[in-house]
Amino acid sequence: MNISLRPFPSDNQDFLFKLYASTRQDEISALGWNPAQQEAFLRMQFNAQRRWYETAYGQAEHQLILVDEQPAGRILTAREGDAYRLVDIALLTEYRNRGIGTQLLRELIAKSEKDKLSVVLQVVKSNPALHLYERLGFVKTGEDSMYYQMEKKTALGP
Repeated sequence: MNISLRPFPSDNQDFLFKLYASTRQDEISALGWNPAQQEAFLRMQFNAQRRWYETAYGQAEHQLILVDEQPAGRILTAREGDAYRLVDIALLTEYRNRGIGTQLLRELIAKSEKDKLSVVLQVVKSNPALHLYERLGFVKTGEDSMYYQMEKKTALGP
């Protein structure tokens, strides 16, 4: 399995919607809505997330995750002072639980160590990735009703 990254093409919104919908399918299908209602809701939420990311993280590095040259997901990171922020990482369903996210997170951690920066992120409390973050050494630094804030500290520079 060859995992690579490339800059995300801004004209590939169809893939981003498919990816977004795949991360929300379980919670949406539990609502009992028909497919048209589900898609309308998902598109509304997708557009809100996209606008938020553009506003809050306009300078972030947005990359397409490729597995054996096939689009598999995306990773969005931003430099914030003395840390890299993992804004978003998502994989299509068929690519989850195969070590891809773990590898990419380890690469981000290695980059942060080289640059003497921490890595920070926010994760929904019910997200199974929480256990991955903890295994990789992230610790909870705060929480609200929906999210945990987490950080992986590295040796900071002088």
